[in-house]
Amino acid sequence: MLIDWFTVAAQAVNFLVLVWLLKRFLYKPILDAIDARENRIAAELADADAKRAEASREREDFQQKNHTFDQQRESMLTKAKDEAATERARLLEEARRESEVLRAKRSVELKDEEQNLNDEINRRTQQEVFALTRKTLQDLAGENLEERMCDVFTQRLRTMNDETKQELAISVETAKQSPRVRSAFVLPPVQRANIQTTLNEMLSADTEIRYEIAPGLISGIELLVNGRKISWSVNEYLDAMEMTAKK
Repeated sequence: MLIDWFTVAAQAVNFLVLVWLLKRFLYKPILDAIDARENRIAAELADADAKRAEASREREDFQQKNHTFDQQRESMLTKAKDEAATERARLLEEARRESEVLRAKRSVELKDEEQNLNDEINRRTQQEVFALTRKTLQDLAGENLEERMCDVFTQRLRTMNDETKQELAISVETAKQSPRVRSAFVLPPVQRANIQTTLNEMLSADTEIRYEIAPGLISGIELLVNGRKISWSVNEYLDAMEMTAKK
């Protein structure tokens, strides 16, 4: 059998042309499509990985923010509770101090009111006691009491010191009016004579005396001359006692 080399060569060329054509127009588009698909899949996978990583980062950020927010919220709540407790304690302490001040002030006011009431009661009691004493002495005043009163008065004149006697003598000499002797009752002649004798001895001169009635004098007698007064009366003792009681 004879080989037709031309035919073989032509078939070989046809085969090569067919292979080239297949590669050029069939296999290459298919390979390009496969490569493009693989690239697209790889890009999609990479994009998915990127999105997954982004989502993971966002989730971690969100969780971190939530954790930070929770911490801040707890811190703010704790701070708010502490501030509220501090403010409550301050208000309670302020209210307690104000209450103590008001209580102390009220206590002082009550003590003052009590003291004022006691003082008023004591004052009125003293007034009533002394008024009753004066009224009693005035009701009991009589001849024997007036006689004793005159004796005490003349004794007081005799026991004055020299300086007082000298001042009294000067007052009598310079007076435009006669000395006056005042008493609650009319003095009997004997008592008047006793007073006259005492003054004459003190002043070493005869002195005219005017006698006056003064109902306000309670068991007492007084000598008035040129603005000076020498007196003795139970009322003086009562006044002294009343002044002492007021202190």
